[in-house]
Amino acid sequence: MTILVTGGAGFIGSNFVLDWLETVGEPLVNLDALTYAGNKQNLSTILKDERHIFVCGDIGDQKMVARLLLEHQPRAIINFAAESHVDRSIRNPESFIQTNIVGTFRLLEAAREYWSGLSLEARGTFRFLHVSTDEVYGSLEPNSPPFTETSRYEPNSPYSASKAGSDHLVRAYQHTYGLPTLTTNCSNNYGPYHFPEKLIPLMIVNALDGKPLPVYGDGLQRRDWLYVKDHCSAIRRVLEKGLVGEVYNIGGGNERANIDIVRAICTLLDQMIPRADGHSYVEYISYVQDRPGHDRRYSIDASKIERELGWRPDETFESGIRKTVEWYLANQDWVASVTSGEYRNWIEQHYS
Repeated sequence: MTILVTGGAGFIGSNFVLDWLETVGEPLVNLDALTYAGNKQNLSTILKDERHIFVCGDIGDQKMVARLLLEHQPRAIINFAAESHVDRSIRNPESFIQTNIVGTFRLLEAAREYWSGLSLEARGTFRFLHVSTDEVYGSLEPNSPPFTETSRYEPNSPYSASKAGSDHLVRAYQHTYGLPTLTTNCSNNYGPYHFPEKLIPLMIVNALDGKPLPVYGDGLQRRDWLYVKDHCSAIRRVLEKGLVGEVYNIGGGNERANIDIVRAICTLLDQMIPRADGHSYVEYISYVQDRPGHDRRYSIDASKIERELGWRPDETFESGIRKTVEWYLANQDWVASVTSGEYRNWIEQHYS
């Protein structure tokens, strides 16, 4: 038995791969295009593990994906592969359309052809699990109830629109062709191996370098925060027990304003690695012009996955953010390897 994981060298994907081999032990094929956010260093501890087969390739290469499926005969595909940074989608939307929509379409086509050729028994147990985001639902008013699986899709950025398109394709392939699909929509993830262009790792890395901590607008945008290892356990549960054709929202139950997240990080750094001048890292906070179309609030109702599949997150925000800061402090070599070259150019251009 084996599974195929796409995007397994990225942030969430690599955490899932590591967690899968540690907790389940079933072999897997890891397909990743190794774009700027994909990093084989995330997988350094398992690169020689015989249970882990790494393939550098693009989900948009339908013939290559088809060959992999026939060669390895996976019982499931878990699709993490995606362009996922809203700011980058505003500057260069085309790459998001190509990966998130066209790439998902070609992956679905390869999966449909492979699934159609399986035995009746194997077709019944095969699953295509598509990992998506709560951003497809748009932005909530301050007092609106959290997103549920039946919330209307109202994406507001090229990123979220491209993910919404991929979600609709997955649903259509289940409805039209009978492909046994599952979809998960998660809230903001954080934790180890998070590429430092996103809020939490960017704040940690900049604070340690004595650089400004750029906060968009008034910093009062609210998000639900999900520790990445909790997300991994939820995906395993959905793969194991989820009903074909269903959507499951995955949240951490930790809705907070961005500025409160930044201040929490500063407080932890003040405790763990105080500044030499005795001042707090909060002095580095710098408010910058808000990004275009910035969604004001996301909030996830994860009661369905708890009620139907018995999943709940293990980490509180306090425990998860502490583990995250500790990981970045302990892995400065990894940070140095990813915060050079193109990354530096992007940060300088974007926040200048």
